Amino acid sequence: MRRRLYFLLPDLGSAIQTANDLLLARLEDRYMHFLAKRGMSLGALHEANYFQKSDAVHGAQLGFVIGGVGGFLIGIYIYLTPPDGVALQLVTVLLSTVIGAIFGAWAASLVAMSVPNSRLRPFQKDIDAGKILLMVDVPPSRIPEIQELVSRRHPEATAHGIEPTLPAFP
Repeated sequence: MRRRLYFLLPDLGSAIQTANDLLLARLEDRYMHFLAKRGMSLGALHEANYFQKSDAVHGAQLGFVIGGVGGFLIGIYIYLTPPDGVALQLVTVLLSTVIGAIFGAWAASLVAMSVPNSRLRPFQKDIDAGKILLMVDVPPSRIPEIQELVSRRHPEATAHGIEPTLPAFP
């Protein structure tokens, strides 16, 4: 598992130089994600993807739970009040729970794709002012090294904490 470090950089030149320094420190480009205000070109920098910009992952998790609970309740209702002439098994509850969870995750993630990532809300004013947010995914053993490198080589960058744990897929 990796941890995500957040740094705010004042401009594109600083962001490019920081990316180059991190590449020289043997941190792969795929672990660096840059986010700037809409319409600002990042050049060759690796821009944050939809999963990082939107609340899709959080929405899918929430939808999975709510859909699972809803499916469970519907399954219990159907099991206790079956249609005439039909003998339902208890597996009906399990099946409706699974279907509800999958449907809830899918529907909620579609809605959440249009919502900005709630974890990035504290950075929104700075991004709108023209600063660039750098999100770096690093193994826990390299966190002090990367923080020290950025603070030493780029005093203009401001560190904004560590995200505890990242999901494996975004």
